[in-house]
Amino acid sequence: MTASFDFGGTQDTVRLRIPAALRRESQPVPEPSTPSPRKGGRDRYFDLLRALALVRVVIYHNFGWFWLPVVFPSMGVMFALAGVLMARSLSRPALGVIRGRLRRLLPPMWLFGAVILTLEIIDGWGPEAEGHPNWWWGKLLFWLVPLSTPPYAESLNGFDHLVGQGWAVQIVVPLWYLRAYLWYVLLSPLMLWALRRMPVVTLSVPLAVTIVMNTFFIDQEFLYGRVWENLSDFAMFGSCWILGMAHQEGLLKKIPQFVVPSVAPLIMVAGWWYLHTRPVDPTVSTDIESWPIAQALWSFGFVAILLHVSPSWEQWPRPLERWNGLISLLNSRAVSVYLWHQVALVAAIPLIDPLWSVGFFYEHLQWLLMSQWFPLLVAIPLTGLLVLTFGWVEDLAAKRSPRLFPYPRRVRGRRRAGA
Repeated sequence: MTASFDFGGTQDTVRLRIPAALRRESQPVPEPSTPSPRKGGRDRYFDLLRALALVRVVIYHNFGWFWLPVVFPSMGVMFALAGVLMARSLSRPALGVIRGRLRRLLPPMWLFGAVILTLEIIDGWGPEAEGHPNWWWGKLLFWLVPLSTPPYAESLNGFDHLVGQGWAVQIVVPLWYLRAYLWYVLLSPLMLWALRRMPVVTLSVPLAVTIVMNTFFIDQEFLYGRVWENLSDFAMFGSCWILGMAHQEGLLKKIPQFVVPSVAPLIMVAGWWYLHTRPVDPTVSTDIESWPIAQALWSFGFVAILLHVSPSWEQWPRPLERWNGLISLLNSRAVSVYLWHQVALVAAIPLIDPLWSVGFFYEHLQWLLMSQWFPLLVAIPLTGLLVLTFGWVEDLAAKRSPRLFPYPRRVRGRRRAGA
C-alpha cells in the first residue's frame, strides 16, 4: 500500500492519506449512557403492599382483632398506593384519566350491586320497607355512582334465619372505601395542583380537617348525615392519598433524608396518645378504627415510613419469587376480592352450622366448630369461587381480554438462564 504525506495547515500536522478504495468512514464512538429508569412497569414493592393490605382486611373482618389496624393500617396504605398511580396517570389530560379510573371502578361495583340488591329484594326488602318509595328508588342511583353510601337494608329475615338479620349491613359496609376512592379520583387534579404549589399545607389540610371535625363538631345533629360521612372519610385518609402523590412527584426525595424517619414516628405517637386517652370501657380493647383522629395520624405516619423506605423493585427479590403468583393474582383482582370477601364470610356461617348435627363433628370437633379460624378457612375458597365467577368484569373494565383465573405464567428456564 502506498501512502503519501502532505504537510498542510501547520508544520506540526501530518495527514496520512489512504486510498479511497481502502478508506473506511469513521464511526463515532458511542457515549456511555446510563440506563433509563423503567417507566410504566409494575413496582413489585407496591404490589406486595397492596396484597398485604387485602389480606389484612379479610383477616380483620373475620376476627376483629383490634391490633391488626395498628400493625398494618391497610386503608391508609391502599389509598396511598392509589394516590401514586393517580399522580402518575395525571401526566395525561385529567378528564381522560378520571374517565379511565371510573371505568375501572364502577363496573365491578355494578355487578356486585346487582347481585346484592337482588338478594335483598328476595329477602323482603323493597320500596315500601322504609315508608318512602320515591326516596328508595332515588337512593338506588348511588349504586350507579357512589357519591354517597348506596342504600341497603339494615334488618331482614335472613332467608328464614339462615343468616343473621344484619347480613346486608355486613356485606355493604366496606363500600365506604369505593365511595371515598371516587371522591379522591374526582378531586385529584385539584389536589395535585395544590401539592405542587404548597406541599406542606396540602398534606396537612386533611389531617387538620379531621382533627377539627372530630373535636369541635362531634356532637352536632348532622354527625351521621351524608355530607358529614363523605367529608369525614375523605379527610381521614386524604393525607395518605396526597402523600402517595408526593412520592410519585419526587417531593419526598427533595427533603433531607432524616426528616421522614424523625417526624413520622412522632406523628404516630401523637395518634397513639390520642387513642389511649379516650374515655372507653376498660374491659374492652380500644380499636383505632373507631377513632378517626388516631387512625388518620397513625396511618399517615406509617405510610410516610413505607414510602420513605420504598425500594422500587422491578423484579422480585429471590425470597419473594415464590409468592409472585399469589401476589399478582391479588393485584389483578383487588376490587373483586375487596367486594366479595364479606359475602364469603357471611355465607360461611350457614355452611358450618349444619355440622353441629353431624355426630362425629359434635363429639370430636367441637373445638373446630367454635373456632374463629373455621369460618375463615371456609371463606377463603368461597372468596376464590366468587372472584372466579365475577372477577372477569375487572378485565373488561380495564379493556383487557377477560380471564377467569389471571394467574401469571412462569417463564420456563428462567432460573437456568439467569444462572
